[in-house]
Amino acid sequence: MVQNTERRIALVDAAIEVLARDGARGLTFRAVDAEAGVPKGTASNYFANRDDLLNQVGAHIHRKLALDPAEPAAAQLPPSRELLTELMRALYRLISEDRTGWLALLELRLEATRRPELQAELTKTLRENLNLNIEGHRESGMPGDEMTTVLLYYAMSGLILEYLTVPGVLSAYDEDALIETFVIRSVGT
Repeated sequence: MVQNTERRIALVDAAIEVLARDGARGLTFRAVDAEAGVPKGTASNYFANRDDLLNQVGAHIHRKLALDPAEPAAAQLPPSRELLTELMRALYRLISEDRTGWLALLELRLEATRRPELQAELTKTLRENLNLNIEGHRESGMPGDEMTTVLLYYAMSGLILEYLTVPGVLSAYDEDALIETFVIRSVGT
């Protein structure tokens, strides 16, 4: 059967919505079909099984949440602590604006604790993402080293997790100031 690429993407986007709203247990082919507004049975024609759907959701989310290297801040500043701070802020804004995608990714991470195949695939994707960040940092001429990237990766992950799940925890702090502090403390003065 010839498959429509646009419909596949619409089904994956619908799966992200279902996953973020209803959790992994609510993610069924029937729920995806309903969310996408397609006839019953459509999702099962596009995905071999639920694991295939979950893996494709994870890959799609990472593509959507990737920071565009042509981010305006990158064009305005030379490699510096200031540019790194602006890029981290841009990343935070991008993810904050796609709350559904990030919450779906969080659900995937939780589901991966129960599904070894998904855990292997998600580990591979996240490791590749971290490695790309490390390599990009190295090639960009930004201050700091590999550990700077790792520290920022996990500091930003924690900040985003709090903001999207329990925003009141950090309500007394300015996110931009926190991000600047993350960069300063991981790069140094």
